[in-house]
Amino acid sequence: MVSEVEVESYSIPLPGILTLPRENPRAVVVFAHGSGSSRLSPRNAYVATVLHESGFGTLLFDLLTEQEDAVYDNRFDIDLLAERLTAATQWLHEHEGLADLSVGYFGASTGAAAALQASVKRPDVRAVVSRGGRPDLAWDYVDRVEAPTLLVVGGRDDRAVLEFNERALARLNTGERKDNELVIVPGATHLFEEPGTLEEVARIATQWFLRFLG
Repeated sequence: MVSEVEVESYSIPLPGILTLPRENPRAVVVFAHGSGSSRLSPRNAYVATVLHESGFGTLLFDLLTEQEDAVYDNRFDIDLLAERLTAATQWLHEHEGLADLSVGYFGASTGAAAALQASVKRPDVRAVVSRGGRPDLAWDYVDRVEAPTLLVVGGRDDRAVLEFNERALARLNTGERKDNELVIVPGATHLFEEPGTLEEVARIATQWFLRFLG
């Protein structure tokens, strides 16, 4: 069941796509797209489709309005993006029939930084997956993340991105919980456009959510 919805954040309506199995969804995964993208991201839509096949609901929504997105700096305002993500999570919990479902985050690039930060503010978030993430944009929050986190990076991504994720894993694993992993997908660049690489992201993301949300 696919529904066009509006997620409200401090009275600002943000368009979204809520997709739910017809019966008994396992949980709901909220997507946080990267800079310059939107709820219509074909890469996130593909990952969402794979999650649907395993019984998960998904919410893809715009983190910024069209006017906000026209201001380039807003795309890197992680405080704002995380605020929108926490608002979407609250909206889900207030949505009829979804209040009791577990919630996970799937974030890409800057959206992954927002997902990490928002998970600190929403301790009810039970799992996070980062695709080509920029955890360096949320350093003040990384070592406070409690949700089990999977960091996925392309083997041919920029070296700095890989280093950011390696450092993030070390910080994530400094606490009592060690349920965090870094997976490097061979041959993949930042957008995972190479044949088979996005499919691998979807596969391991689904396994992660089945492990911690299913």
